[in-house]
Amino acid sequence: MDRNQQPYTVKDILTTEVAPALGCTEPIAIALATAAAASLMPTDTIERIEIWVDPNIYKNGIAVAIPGAQGNTGLDLAAAIGALGGDPERRLEVLEPVTEDIVAAAKAFIASGRVTVNLLEDQKGLFIKGAVTGNGKRAICIISDYHDNIVSLTLNDSPILNSPILGADDNRQTKTDPRELEAWLTQLTLKDLMRLIDDLDAEDLAFIREGVRYNVRLAEYGLKFGSGLGIGKTLERLVRQKLIRRDMILAARILTSAASDARMQGVNLPAMSSAGSGNHGLTAVLPIWAVKDYVDCETESVLEAICLSHIITAYVKAHTGRLTAVCGCSVAAGAGATAGVTYLLGGDHKHIAGAIMNLTEDLAGIICDGAKAGCSLKLATAAGTAVQAALFALQGVHVQATDGIISASPEATMKNVGELSVQGMVEADRTILKIMLKKQFGDVS
Repeated sequence: MDRNQQPYTVKDILTTEVAPALGCTEPIAIALATAAAASLMPTDTIERIEIWVDPNIYKNGIAVAIPGAQGNTGLDLAAAIGALGGDPERRLEVLEPVTEDIVAAAKAFIASGRVTVNLLEDQKGLFIKGAVTGNGKRAICIISDYHDNIVSLTLNDSPILNSPILGADDNRQTKTDPRELEAWLTQLTLKDLMRLIDDLDAEDLAFIREGVRYNVRLAEYGLKFGSGLGIGKTLERLVRQKLIRRDMILAARILTSAASDARMQGVNLPAMSSAGSGNHGLTAVLPIWAVKDYVDCETESVLEAICLSHIITAYVKAHTGRLTAVCGCSVAAGAGATAGVTYLLGGDHKHIAGAIMNLTEDLAGIICDGAKAGCSLKLATAAGTAVQAALFALQGVHVQATDGIISASPEATMKNVGELSVQGMVEADRTILKIMLKKQFGDVS
């Protein structure tokens, strides 16, 4: 790659792929759609709310707690809260202004039978349509491809073309088309991706540091209060009981799972997301931040390692797609984290390549069965394995190209992961959702 010819920079990747997100991004995207539609309506005229979502949005949003909703879950609740009190200009922090009164009003709205959730079983790719009606008016918002990408707004079938909330986040410093960026990323080599961090400036480093602050704050909350399943807090307790011993692997598991505990419980604190997912952001950032306490390093080196993690996470997601049957926290953010840890520990291109392939062989079989409290277990696994894979690679241990879906290079391996995710796991994704629907509604055909 000729750096003078490249169409995108590290700043483009950070400003397009990394952003604050309050709550799990699937119900938040639903809330954004209904909030955007409601913003076109006169005040206090909403009589009905409807949403249509693709299978993966449905799967990921069905069981995860909504921020500010006292641990309550539900696509219908996300839609109602968004319409009645969300601020669409805050994008993935749409529910930041929500109060207990708004949540109560949303529950009452649902209880009166005025919220409808529709599953678009054959829809491919991320898709949400939110509609609100009242006083003879009907407003519709459509989000497609990315969680905050509002592609259409209409009021009584008339397009709204000049709204500031259309398209990608206007607060971002660059106007990069995420699809074009991802297409470009898939063409790069690992060496190309590593070279991108050479162009980090003070503004980029400050942004990455802010993301660390967001995610560490979630971890601290989870450790203090034992939110969700309390995986992080339980691991800490086991250390105090001298049943297990803290090392850099366990430190990464504790910090990362504690943050997920808090986030999956609906704590009203944003995460710095990566590649469209808050849990990806936790996995991409926190294992590296935990490892720094075990090595002699400068803060700038840690931030560079985290930047590399975000880049690799975006690279893998460009191959797999945003929402899949494969756990992205494991294979995408996990790959990013192991690359970042290896970099921080002094590894070169060969070591980083080996670490990515070690992690992929270890975790590629982990399924995504929706966002929920149990994700903390998967993040604990991904974080610990990311550190382990890096340590193995630095010791010269790496998976052979003859093994399974592993190829001779990390680039080819990631393409294989993408093929597995996009083509091989289609029926698995349907089966996962079918099982979840059975639990929610009873037997379904």
